[in-house]
Amino acid sequence: MDSGAIRRRLALGAAVLAASGALALAAPGTASAATDGCAGREVRTLPFGAGAVHVYKRGGYVCAVTVARDPGTRRVMSVSVQARGNRPVVERGRFTHHAGPVTVHAGQRCVWVKGSVNGDSVSSGWILC
Repeated sequence: MDSGAIRRRLALGAAVLAASGALALAAPGTASAATDGCAGREVRTLPFGAGAVHVYKRGGYVCAVTVARDPGTRRVMSVSVQARGNRPVVERGRFTHHAGPVTVHAGQRCVWVKGSVNGDSVSSGWILC
């Protein structure tokens, strides 16, 4: 595959992700508050003191969201998903309710999920293998 074909495939993938994000934002109230933008079925919940990380799977895609236990005040939160062999996809910032969603294509590979709220954190180890 030449570099032009690779660029076209990457551009198509980015366009599909952008369109799916736009649809999720254009249809508020159709997704439950628990999913916070992740598609698929919930396969894991990783609870910790200040919140929980919810992990969803659909096809070969894995999505995660960190949700604060007590929403309302702006605080530092993060969520990260890494498919084995790839770099992690991370969202970090100051949020009132949740960080994420972040989605990776894992195929049949294991993933490592991390989440934090105000320094309190959880890390899954390799899961969904």
